[in-house]
Amino acid sequence: MPEHLPEHPDWLWRTPEPKRSYDVVIVGGGGHGLATAYYLARNHGITNVAVLERGWLAGGNMARNTTIIRSNYLCEESAALYEHALKLWEGLPEELDYDFLFSQRGVLNLAHTLQDVREGNRRVNANRLGGVDAEWLDPDQVRKFCPIVNTSPDVRYPVLGATLQPRAGIAKHDHVAWALARKADAYGVDLIQGCEVTGFLRDGDRVVGVRTGRGPISAGTVALAAAGHTSVLAELAGLRLPIQSHPLQALVSELLEPVHPTVVMSNHVHVYVSQAHKGELVMGAGVDAYNGYGQRGSFHMIEHQMAAALELFPIFARAHVLRTWGGIVDVTPDASAIIGATPVENLYLNCGWGTGGFKATPASGWVYAHCIATGTPHPLAKPFTLERFTTGALIDEHGAAAVAH
Repeated sequence: MPEHLPEHPDWLWRTPEPKRSYDVVIVGGGGHGLATAYYLARNHGITNVAVLERGWLAGGNMARNTTIIRSNYLCEESAALYEHALKLWEGLPEELDYDFLFSQRGVLNLAHTLQDVREGNRRVNANRLGGVDAEWLDPDQVRKFCPIVNTSPDVRYPVLGATLQPRAGIAKHDHVAWALARKADAYGVDLIQGCEVTGFLRDGDRVVGVRTGRGPISAGTVALAAAGHTSVLAELAGLRLPIQSHPLQALVSELLEPVHPTVVMSNHVHVYVSQAHKGELVMGAGVDAYNGYGQRGSFHMIEHQMAAALELFPIFARAHVLRTWGGIVDVTPDASAIIGATPVENLYLNCGWGTGGFKATPASGWVYAHCIATGTPHPLAKPFTLERFTTGALIDEHGAAAVAH
């Protein structure tokens, strides 16, 4: 392993040297890349696979998100995919033999205006029709479910109600990555850290491998799963993608006694807050408006989300911020993912998840592995192909979801 990378225990996974050829090369060693490798082996028996990561495994967005897991999206295509993910999450700790602290504590989406109320009820009804658990709570029920939320009518944006998905919750993100990596390694998948992809090997119009900082590697299929850097990689293959990359910031507080029993999200004042298992408050908000690839953002975004958090939770006024960080999210015009083949033969895409990547991890790997193994889109992923941007069959979660996180 290159000297600049952190060590990991040998019982987690091997540290192999890259072979010169694989059936499948996955570019990106985050949650989606690891889940894809795991399901290629588990579901399809394809084990001659390499996951290439330029840094260390799960050092990108997988370690930089706020760990929220839910499936209560409005569009039926999105809800079906995320519900598949949630069902996988529910069995994954036992399947992977790893307790990654999956906690189904429920997610509240607060409503502060009459339009929020109408939108919330619409989404609850749509979710129920699609088989997704969803409830509408009035302000008194919100107060009972989360007593520390400020439900006073005498605030700037009073809480008029909330949607609730009881099965939603959080998980420990780095533990999820380690669990997937360990199982993929046990199947014989090579997890290769410190191996940056710098270009593609071509045979005419076909991609037949990758160029890396550790030499060329041939591959029957190259599958991109590099989140905010996917557009940069695709451009090396002559492919321009309809995605933009933005910083997305989050923060945690000092350790506190357990005070926050659920996950609370508000699009109107724009903040979402949970309490991690160790006790720190975990907070996030919206993306920085500018495009960029830096893992940090603008101070005013942190200032805004802190103000929003204190409006909803006055009890947190004396809490201290411990640290802030940023990830790089890849956002499509309709705020939905791109999964499947590209116009370049043997090159596949899994990108455009925006702020919803972590919660999709197992389903993303499941459907992406199916596409790579069979050459055809999984039924759940069929609406998410690249072609929708030419046909106009968009999945408009920008306009539909009360909050995109």
